Amino acid sequence: MSAHKARRVLDQIRGRSYQETLMILELMPYRACYPIFKVIYSAAANAKHNMGLNEEYLVIIKATVDEGTTMGQKINPLGFRLGTIQGHHSLWFAQPKNYSKGLQEDQKIRECIKNYVQKNMRISSGVEGIARIEIQKRIDLIQIIIHMGFPKLLVEGKPRRIEELQMNVQKELNYVNRKLNITITRITKPYGHPNILAEFIAGQLRNRVSFRKAIKKAIELTEQADTKGIQVQIAGRIDGKEIARVEWIREGRVPLQTIRAKIDYCSYRVRTIYGVLGIKIGYL
Repeated sequence: MSAHKARRVLDQIRGRSYQETLMILELMPYRACYPIFKVIYSAAANAKHNMGLNEEYLVIIKATVDEGTTMGQKINPLGFRLGTIQGHHSLWFAQPKNYSKGLQEDQKIRECIKNYVQKNMRISSGVEGIARIEIQKRIDLIQIIIHMGFPKLLVEGKPRRIEELQMNVQKELNYVNRKLNITITRITKPYGHPNILAEFIAGQLRNRVSFRKAIKKAIELTEQADTKGIQVQIAGRIDGKEIARVEWIREGRVPLQTIRAKIDYCSYRVRTIYGVLGIKIGYL
């Protein structure tokens, strides 16, 4: 039964009395009549027993049908696993009226850190090496943990860069009464994280390397990280073609619908001379 057919039935009963509605639904030859009949009968029974209303005076004032759940809807694999095997990257508490401000504050912190690392990173491939940024907020302290694959390239030659980064973030967000603490954690296998691998593929695409060569090279790098499976998808005007398309390659197994499967996922946008390309990477 489609929503269109259900709306066709509702148009016939909207504004009519309860008794008249039941009679119309019994006589109409549509499949949608029976489930609507059950809903209206149940609503009238609740109004009679819970509120003491008389069924003779009930009128159908408002009746709507939405599309409901449909197949083919996409969901972020990380959000799908929250509460089971996946945790939050931001941990703090706020009142509902202040929640949006805290969310925007997290976004500014991450953008400020990424911009600083991008300016001061000494690496030819353009890989920033930031896997994720965790933020933990308390009343008087904000703890920021940066998980990086190549921290030496940022700190090397200038050991006070962490203090400089900390001052930049404080200046950007105007922190006066709250202390800010930034620590950098090194990832043992950098290319075992999808964000770092997506940056590598993006750098290859900016240099006009064929997307198939870039993906195959990325898959070779993931073999060193002992991954069980990987799926890489690129969408847009690939290789400068006039018509946008989607290309993907999978190696091993990536069970996206299995909640207990420890999937790591990221989406990344890269600007090329032909336009914007989207990269999606899923790990197991």
